[in-house]
Amino acid sequence: MAVSGRRTGRPTLEEVAALAGVGRGTVSRVINGSPKVSDQARKAVEQAVAQLGYVPNRAARALAGSRTDAVALVVPETEARLFAEPYFLDIIRGVSAELAAADKQLLLTLIRSEQERQRFEQYLAAQRVDGVLLVSVHADDPLPDQVRALGLPAVLNGRRTEDERVAFVDSDNTGAGRAAVVHLAARGRRTIATITGPLDMYGARCRLDGYREGLTEAGLAPDDGLVATGDFTEEGGRRAMRELLERRPGVDAVFAASDVMAAGARAVLREAGRRVPDDVALVGVDDSAVARLMDPPLTSVRQPIEEMGRTMARLLLQEIAAPGDPDDQPRRMLPTELVVRASS
Repeated sequence: MAVSGRRTGRPTLEEVAALAGVGRGTVSRVINGSPKVSDQARKAVEQAVAQLGYVPNRAARALAGSRTDAVALVVPETEARLFAEPYFLDIIRGVSAELAAADKQLLLTLIRSEQERQRFEQYLAAQRVDGVLLVSVHADDPLPDQVRALGLPAVLNGRRTEDERVAFVDSDNTGAGRAAVVHLAARGRRTIATITGPLDMYGARCRLDGYREGLTEAGLAPDDGLVATGDFTEEGGRRAMRELLERRPGVDAVFAASDVMAAGARAVLREAGRRVPDDVALVGVDDSAVARLMDPPLTSVRQPIEEMGRTMARLLLQEIAAPGDPDDQPRRMLPTELVVRASS
């Protein structure tokens, strides 16, 4: 199987499945000694393994005498964004605490270019880590599937689509958007705008869906002119807020899909002479330190970010210790909670 146009040099699980005429999960069960396989399927898989010379990666590591006891946490962002946004730091804190308790080494990997992505794929192919955690994945990101094709367990923070096949830990993003808008409508706001995250990220689309559901619940008509796309950065929040004020100067509330974007929106509102919350109420997402330190303090939908990191690490460690069915990956959805402060 090709990875970014190159072969890894070894037959893959998918190739064994294709030759045997069975599903990937069946091959995995045979390799892991599961009794839940028919004799006919087992024989077909064993013949395909022998014909292709397939050696499971985990078996190869076992034959070598030990695991690496290292886990990679992959963040496809720049150093500037990594250290500027509390979200990433909270995820790292949770992951680090859980791995330290399990005596595993954490390798933090930033991927900022295609060259770095290819170098990381080569690193994985050399079996230098036991598993991979991925943060901030976009809909078209092939890396989670490439990791799985190499026989390594992987867990995502969030997911790429509703039908994500790789294990993931997510929060209730739709509920977050809905709760924010229902709260704003209950405060008497009627022209409620939103600043979305990048819409090639499933979580950002879910927050937008929740925003629209909240409008419907409050009896308010959706208006595309009240939707501006951001990118989860402070500057993105600034740009989006300027667009909204130009399009709909009468806006009286804004749901920003992250606290950092809400901070950018807050700065633009101040420059425009719009008071928060008197003229424009403001709600963010994450309940980060940014929310607590803003003036006025920001109403925000709390995500249990550090617990998401811990849960990701726990799922990965379980998969490393006892590989499960690759076609039935664990999924965890953690609740969100509206924290009301002075901005709304």
